[in-house]
Order: sequence, then structure tokens, then C-alpha cells
Amino acid sequence: MSLTKDGYMTRLVDDKVSKYLRIFGAVSIEGPKWCGKTWTGLNHANSVTYMTDRSQRDMANIDPKYIFLEARPQLIDEWQIVPSIWDAVRHECDRSHERGKFILTGSTSLGSTSSGEIYHSGTGRIATIRMHPMSLYESGDSTGEASISDMLNGKLQGGHTGKVELDTLAHLIVRGGWPANINMPEDDSGIIPKSYIEAIVTKDMHEERTRKRDPNKMRMLLRSLSRNETTLAGVATFVRDIEEHENEEQRIRSRTTIEDYLGVLDSLYLTANQEAYSVQYRSSSRVGKTAKRHLVDPSLCCASLNLTADKLLHDHKTFGLLFEALVERDLRIYTDYLGGHLYHFRDHSSGDEVDAIIEFNDGSYAAFEIKLSQRSIQDAIKSLSRFSNHVEKKPTFMCIVVGHCEAVMKDPKTGIYIVPATSLKP
Repeated sequence: MSLTKDGYMTRLVDDKVSKYLRIFGAVSIEGPKWCGKTWTGLNHANSVTYMTDRSQRDMANIDPKYIFLEARPQLIDEWQIVPSIWDAVRHECDRSHERGKFILTGSTSLGSTSSGEIYHSGTGRIATIRMHPMSLYESGDSTGEASISDMLNGKLQGGHTGKVELDTLAHLIVRGGWPANINMPEDDSGIIPKSYIEAIVTKDMHEERTRKRDPNKMRMLLRSLSRNETTLAGVATFVRDIEEHENEEQRIRSRTTIEDYLGVLDSLYLTANQEAYSVQYRSSSRVGKTAKRHLVDPSLCCASLNLTADKLLHDHKTFGLLFEALVERDLRIYTDYLGGHLYHFRDHSSGDEVDAIIEFNDGSYAAFEIKLSQRSIQDAIKSLSRFSNHVEKKPTFMCIVVGHCEAVMKDPKTGIYIVPATSLKP
């Protein structure tokens, strides 16, 4: 019998966890802190061991086999606190070919743990699953009337979905997809993301690290990343935002420092950058290769910049950028569920760009534009049509995801879908 917590909200990743437990000896669920890894692990486990418990941690440090339990799957939460657990689990999986023995959850990447304590990647024994904060569909804030799968198969039907006001969208951005924040009163919804930022700066950035780092510099980097959310900003931009320097040597040192701090955020699963799509395009030599920058949830941008829902409503440009970040967070989650990959596209010469491209596992792809207001729909149709005319391999479908919109529609001339963000699901 599973250890499912009362009030557990089903996650899209649950299906993949169940599937992988039938195939592999162990499953490792990785992702940022507070995204719900432990609760999801409990939903599939029959026993649990917490490495935050000192007595269990002490036993594991003596020999990890002392914490192994008979009731399987066994969840070992925050396993990376005792890195030798990884190899012990791998050896236990080698000992017999029984499937679904362990579920490991962790908030720090394998590469950031002590290299001398892990000797094998676990390939073939331990399957890794990346977990994200909750999408609007998982949190109950999307009706699910606009299925990406239905669009892919040409089966999506139009219809009225109900109007979503801009202040609701602003609240969803500030609140984020953290499970503990879903039912929080609106006035308090910014507290958890701000606490997250504080934890990063005061504690998490120092874990498993020997190099001394400056909390104030990390705060400034987070603010710079937040200001440049959904853009193609590079390290040079962050250096200019953060550092003062007088000569080339100082610039080189600053760049090295910022790259190190970005590496810390990567290891904590707090970045989710969107790679550039490589497509058969007539001007392929001019196609951009730079990734689009994202923090893992737009609420972290709001927390870093001290933004509230009311402030977003009075800053349309920032609202639009963070709305795009919200939709692309959800598209990333839906794409993972569908077994695809999320990209963006930009051609530097013609100016053609696509906010999001989903490539499916059969090689087909879909192109998405993201607009906060219905007033921008015609511009988005022109942009997607221009892209389709220039590209050699045509998208299977194209879609405009809109914030302030109350119906699922299809443009009669181009066949482009127009859907509210609060109607999307995989």
C-alpha cells in the first residue's frame, strides 16, 4: 500500500514514475526543492527513509545497506546527503533483477556531489526523471480543454472556455507552481517564493561546496536573471549588471565568477533554459544558437524583483515577459509528459522568431507564439505564417497561446489554433 499523503494532487510525472518502476530497478526523481518530489515519491512507495533524519543518516554513513527496508519500492529522500547511497542502490539492483526496488529523490545534481563517493552512473539500473513545479493543469488552474495531443492529431474542437481576468494571471505568476503555495491566500502567495530565494542565498548555494561565495553577488545575479527572463542574454550581460571592473583581467575574473554562480543554480535545478531549435531553414547560416534564459518558475523572478500582482498589472512589458515564462514553464512540463523537447527559434537576419517549438519523438514539431492580450493575435498569426513560409520542413500545427482570452478557436485562413493559457494540457 502506497504512502500517499492526504491532499496529494496527481502530477503528470506520476505516469512516468509508474512506468519506469516496471522497467528499472530504481528511479531517481530530480528537481528543485519544494516542487513536490517527496510527495510524488510517497505516492509510489511502500516504505520511506529520510536522510534528513540524523539517526538514519548516521546508519547510512556507516553502510547504506543498514537503511534498506523490505517493503519495496522504498523511497530514500534527499539521498545526496549521503552520496554513497547511489552506488549501494546500484549494487542492490545488480544483486537481483527485481524491478521497482527504490525511489530516490534529490535536490542537487549528481555532478555536484563529492566525486570520490560515486563510482558509477547507474545506467541501466537507475532511471532518472526530471520534475518541475506544478503546471496550471496540475494545480487545477487550467480546464484542459485545449490538448496538445489533440492539436497534433487534428482533433481539437473549438468552444467557449470562460474569461480569465488579467489580475488572475498576475496572481498565478506571482504564486508559481510550488505545491505548498497552491491554496495560499492571494495576499500571502509571494511569501514562499521569497523564502525560496532567501534559502538559495543563505544556505543552498553553500552546500557541498568548498569555495566561498558572496550572498550579495548571488542576489544580484538572480535579479539580473529575472530582469532578463525569456531573453537570449548571455554571461556578458550578467557581468555588466553585477560587476564593476577597470581592465580586461578583472572582466575575465568576473566572467569566471558569474559562470561559477550559474553552475550553482544549474546544480540546484533552478534554471530551465530553452535551447535553440535546429530546423531546415532557408537562411540556416543566420539562425541563432543561443538558449533562451529561464528560472525554473516565474515566481522566483517576481520574488527577486519584489514584484506583486498589482505591480505586474501596472507594468505591461514585464507582465508580458513573465506571462511568456509561465506558459513556457507549462509547455516544458507538457512536453516532458509527451516525450518531446522544448525549443525556441530566431533568425538574426530576417527577424523571424518563434517563442516556443515542441519537437515530438517522431521528429515532427509544432510552433507556438505566446501573447498576453487578444489584441496581439493578428501579429502572432502573421509571425507564425512568415516562419512557416520560410521553413523547409513545415510544422505539424501552429498555435497561439493567449492570456486574456475566453475561447478555443482556429483561424479559418491559416489553420492556426488560438487557445487560452488556462485551457492547455498535454
